[in-house]
Amino acid sequence: MTRVYLEKGRTKIVACALDWPGWARIGTTEDRAVAALTTYADRYRLMTAGAGLSFDPGPIEIVETVTGVNTTDWGAPGVPVAEDSRPYRAAAAERTAAILQTAWRALDDLAGSAPETLRKGPRGGGRDRDEIVAHVVDTERAYARKIGIRHQPFAAHDRTALTALRTAILDVLGNPADGAPLIRDGWPPAYAARRFAWHVLDHVWEIEDKS
Repeated sequence: MTRVYLEKGRTKIVACALDWPGWARIGTTEDRAVAALTTYADRYRLMTAGAGLSFDPGPIEIVETVTGVNTTDWGAPGVPVAEDSRPYRAAAAERTAAILQTAWRALDDLAGSAPETLRKGPRGGGRDRDEIVAHVVDTERAYARKIGIRHQPFAAHDRTALTALRTAILDVLGNPADGAPLIRDGWPPAYAARRFAWHVLDHVWEIEDKS
């Protein structure tokens, strides 16, 4: 069984797997959001295999529905749920760290192997490869502030700074915690794990689709 929650915005609904960081897709109805999530199971399985994890999702069970925010209507999971206030245990932290590292490797590989100019289309506003990679890095630096990490802006190709940022993120999300927001007005670790992993994977898949 896969526990899934639905985040319902005004125009979009995000279906998120609670226990599998990064496995989240959008639709304009509940059924379409869940169908999109199911459709991406095989692509997500490639990431879990690269992370050394066994992924056998089974039937989907909707365990919670929450009201979305503007972020939801942009197609991103923007709302922590009740489950996120529970302890963030070692197994969840280890899974998050493994998936994040695999997703980052996939992004790094695409940064060197995908065509510099990508096919244009509605996704991503027509950005090319390097623009997408830079966007992911800049966004992760912004997300990091929500878990108590602050880094000065840096270029996406600055490997020293990028490694330092990623290491700091793993030092937080790769360790168990009590489930409370990690800083004042910040994110609880379980939600942060899903948000970080969703963002990098969404853009990995975007580059793959546009290559």
